[in-house]
Amino acid sequence: MPQANVLLALAAAILWGGGDFSGGMAAKHAGGSMSGTLRVVITSHSASLCVLVATCLLLGTPFPHGAPLAWGLAAGVLAGLSLTGFYIALSRGAMGVSAAISGLLAAAIPAAISAVEEGWPGWMRVAGFVVAGAAIWMIAAGDNPESVPVSSATMWLAILSGAGFGLYFTALKFAGVAGVLWPMATARIGSLTACGTLLVVMTLRGGTDAGVKGWLPKGAVLWALSTAVLDTSGNLLFIASTRAGRLDVAAVLASLYPASTILLAAWTLHEWPTRRQAFGMLVAAVAVVMITL
Repeated sequence: MPQANVLLALAAAILWGGGDFSGGMAAKHAGGSMSGTLRVVITSHSASLCVLVATCLLLGTPFPHGAPLAWGLAAGVLAGLSLTGFYIALSRGAMGVSAAISGLLAAAIPAAISAVEEGWPGWMRVAGFVVAGAAIWMIAAGDNPESVPVSSATMWLAILSGAGFGLYFTALKFAGVAGVLWPMATARIGSLTACGTLLVVMTLRGGTDAGVKGWLPKGAVLWALSTAVLDTSGNLLFIASTRAGRLDVAAVLASLYPASTILLAAWTLHEWPTRRQAFGMLVAAVAVVMITL
């Protein structure tokens, strides 16, 4: 029977993929600009923070202090900055390559840190991690007729955002010693601080959309709230997964989230996966079995 952390990580991947799909739809309704995307992230994370804090207060969960609090805030800042850099990379064209690079680093960095902190995971799991990495590349870097050549600046944005995601996963693991809900709430405080600061700087420099009325269109708000539910639930499951088992297992399996994004796009938008992406999903299933054994 699969370990609890395996099942929790896979559930996190499913919800994260749904959150990315909703976030992409929200950004599209917001005009596809960076300032609009930042508003989507801020709206989503604000709604998430309100629900998390209310739940913590209702349950009487003690507020974290010391290192867990610092790790939670740091995780949020990393998430906010990495998400912004990732969206910039995606907006420049080469979406498949950017997504694949960031996805691989998001899985590889926690796996390396886990090997140091928690010991060697065993050859079968290491082989499973390699197979999962290949699956992530095949799924995320599927053929895109609208793709453009990748510039060095875009490549570095994808690398830095992927490294940021990997460190975010790690920081959440360390913040998770204080529980599940408050670490996620403190992470949202960090991300709101980072994204809010970026939006203020853009506004002061005149980088926001000219002529845009209001905060976000209604359609974008609805998608952003959907993102809040799915992404926050995925994050909570990821924290629970790291508490139930190894960080490397949780991070690698949760990084398979592009598969659920693609399946949602196929179901709702009739954007069917390419043969390469479909094969990547089969490879991902093999990786899950290898990691579970």
